[in-house]
Amino acid sequence: MKLNLQNYQNRHPLKTRIARLLWNGVWIFLFRPTPRGFCYGWRIFLLRLFGAKIGKGCHVLPSAKIWQPSNLAMGDYSCLSENVDCYAVDKINIGEQVVVSQGAFLCCASHDISSPIMELTYKPIVICDNVWVAAGAFVGPGVTIGEGAVVGACSVVVKSVAPWSVVVGNPARFIKKRAINEVI
Repeated sequence: MKLNLQNYQNRHPLKTRIARLLWNGVWIFLFRPTPRGFCYGWRIFLLRLFGAKIGKGCHVLPSAKIWQPSNLAMGDYSCLSENVDCYAVDKINIGEQVVVSQGAFLCCASHDISSPIMELTYKPIVICDNVWVAAGAFVGPGVTIGEGAVVGACSVVVKSVAPWSVVVGNPARFIKKRAINEVI
């Protein structure tokens, strides 16, 4: 059997495509040009205007890309850093006190490689409270990162991560439990 991509059809409804077109214009002209280090409230306002659910004290830096803001939810005091890419074809739920570092890619979609038209597939991503997703990490569709977990830099996470675990590598593997030191 061969691939036959001439029969591929865009599965996104017209309403979604129009909203994305409008969001892209807003991102290019009103979101992206804002100065780094402040204007967080303005960027949060724009995201909420397009349906994102954003908690208090959140920071979303101007170079962060959110494919469809209505699929993004962020708990209080969480951060999307420089060049984070949220390919939010499905829901991306980020808990409280979460840091998603520079260049991380949260990807809710893929393609069915057994289909002759490689149709789009998608599953939500859940990042629980107190998680750190380090720089350059990839988090794939359907992954849940448990509370307090750490995903190491440049790691590729394609399976869910247990709470309070530290995972690194490609594919990401458990290396140790995370412990928080007592404050003196």
